[in-house]
Amino acid sequence: MEPVRTCVGCRARASRSALLRVVATHSALIPDERAVMPGRGAWVHPTDECVDAAIRRRAFVRALRASGPLDSQTLTEHLQRNG
Repeated sequence: MEPVRTCVGCRARASRSALLRVVATHSALIPDERAVMPGRGAWVHPTDECVDAAIRRRAFVRALRASGPLDSQTLTEHLQRNG
């Protein structure tokens, strides 16, 4: 049985393989495709809709327990390349 995670964008539950793990490094959101980077992670569907909803609702800041705003440029570039 595969682990289930909740998308921070749409709040839907999905298998871990269907979601993208995101970590915060130096106030930037970094995609963690292999889910092995150290630190706290947030899970999101790799779609523009879910990522935009998470950014708009500040869900990444809450899920990652960040103290300030997070730069999402690296994450959005990753989605455009792999989208």
